[in-house]
Amino acid sequence: MRKKLILDVDTGTDDAVAIMLAGLHSDLDLIAVTVVNGNVPVENCTDNTLRTLDWIGRSDIPVYQGLSHPIVREDFPTPRATKRDPKVHMAVLPLPAATSSKKELSAPIFLTQTFAQQPGEITLVAVGPLSNIAAAIAIDPKFPENCAELIIMGGAVNKSNITPSAEFNIWADPEAAAQVFRAPFRKITLVPLDATHQALVSKDQCEMLRGLGSPASIASADIIEHRIKGYEETQPTGTPLSAPVHDAVCIAALVDREIIETKYVNVVIETLGEYTIGRTVVDHEKRTKREPNCHVAFGAKREAFVAMLSETFAPTAPSQAKAS
Repeated sequence: MRKKLILDVDTGTDDAVAIMLAGLHSDLDLIAVTVVNGNVPVENCTDNTLRTLDWIGRSDIPVYQGLSHPIVREDFPTPRATKRDPKVHMAVLPLPAATSSKKELSAPIFLTQTFAQQPGEITLVAVGPLSNIAAAIAIDPKFPENCAELIIMGGAVNKSNITPSAEFNIWADPEAAAQVFRAPFRKITLVPLDATHQALVSKDQCEMLRGLGSPASIASADIIEHRIKGYEETQPTGTPLSAPVHDAVCIAALVDREIIETKYVNVVIETLGEYTIGRTVVDHEKRTKREPNCHVAFGAKREAFVAMLSETFAPTAPSQAKAS
């Protein structure tokens, strides 16, 4: 039986690869994609999401637009103009204009209704700021209990990418993230930068993907090469001509949990610190008496991740035939 999931995104570049992997893998049933403000303004995120689904022949998957701002703040902790580098994320993906359209229902309402109708049957994978998820909790306090699992791309223990203390998705709406980690989800799995930076994709592997010749493999190669160039210029990974594809690692882990290595620990989010706002405080050394609430990935298997991308995006893959 295929695993049902809903993917919450802020597309972006790595989100697009995650959408393609979720939409084409034979073990997954992507019910819908919800969109939140993040890497680029929410309207661009929605357009990029529609372009991606159309490009791989999955315009049958509905798209719901959500929050255009954090749940408490009028903007991110600092204004948008000072935060994201367009060398990594693109306001408009280099794909044909979408012919499909977003649905009228707002993302938080859709989430609460859908999970209430199928309690315990659907996994929610959130790879952007957690504003939509926090809004859904506010609408329906039973929403967390209705999720089979919440998988989050975000946070960091020993790395960061937006401030010295914080990863972007958590930093972008720290109050939302704090609310999510306090909520009674059946299971939360966090895939932070510490794990995703162990699953880098190289330029040579992009050439391999492009050589497969499918729409998904070509688009993924182009997108990841854009990320590699951006990382080389702005935040080198330490592995030349390679970049992380953070969000897609969450989808790979949903298919094969052996791709990540997790530890069950307590996680809280800093919302007040002058220098540490948005920090993911992971009690991996048990310095407090707080109960564990999250399975945090500290490692990821690079070759297995890249192999899943190539197998799923191959033009003769059973997953693509089934999805078409």
